[in-house]
Amino acid sequence: MKKITVFTPTFNRAYCLYQVYESLLRQTSTNFTWLIVDDGSTDNTKELVDLWIDENKISIQYVFQENQGMHGAHNTAYENIKTELNVCVDSDDYMPDNAIELIENKWNKVSGNKNIAGIVGIDIFKDGTIVGKPLPETIASSTLYDLYNKYKITGDKKLVLRTDVVKKYPKYPIFKRERFVPLGVLYLMIDQDYELACLNKPLCVVEYLPDGSSLNIFKQYKNNPQGFRYSRIIELKHISNKKIKLLKVLHLISSTLFIGDYQFFKNNPQRLLTFLCLPFGGIFHLYILLKLKK
Repeated sequence: MKKITVFTPTFNRAYCLYQVYESLLRQTSTNFTWLIVDDGSTDNTKELVDLWIDENKISIQYVFQENQGMHGAHNTAYENIKTELNVCVDSDDYMPDNAIELIENKWNKVSGNKNIAGIVGIDIFKDGTIVGKPLPETIASSTLYDLYNKYKITGDKKLVLRTDVVKKYPKYPIFKRERFVPLGVLYLMIDQDYELACLNKPLCVVEYLPDGSSLNIFKQYKNNPQGFRYSRIIELKHISNKKIKLLKVLHLISSTLFIGDYQFFKNNPQRLLTFLCLPFGGIFHLYILLKLKK
């Protein structure tokens, strides 16, 4: 069996999916399988993938599902992954030629530590520039939360996770007529029990396309309020930083206003703070509405 599953959620991205495929063909290690989760595409994604499977150059698994959004595709990926490790490479991104080899080499050094849930590596742009800040050279492992809030790194980072660890935690919930739950809520739950081994090497080359979620965050707030409220409630259970906690409360209030059920306090671990912040949450909600009009 292969060691690593590279999984790619995709929706009508046949026009750029070839970048992932070609980068996987160039890998210096073949100890991986590529799992494509087609989240209800209506373009020629399936026909394209069938051609690649027929070429038989790398191990490919294709799964089609009705459209559920990125988080639903992650759920399906985790249900189908059988390898020890997994890493998500989005359909508009690709891997440097030695990424699988770097992951293997790092994992061989740290896999004996059962407190390690996986590896955190670097994302870069096509010109080689690091996305945000690099990882601190002085630490061997950390939670993802501490990397951002204690060590002050910035920018997206690439996570390689133990499959058995991921499967210990709840799936992302699926809400009717919504297509997004913030993926970081799973990583925050993992942070409570494990750390990640730091690998200050590029594992993914990223590009933020106009139709990607990273560039449409205010629309996501409006269109997926139940998913965001779910995320904020879990975040409020685990986040200790006061400024971040306050911001999450404002987000929770805004999401609840978008939902329109006014259940500000249901399952909310910060009820008093939420009550005190209701007027400010309303102002924050108006700010999001103004951003949506621009």
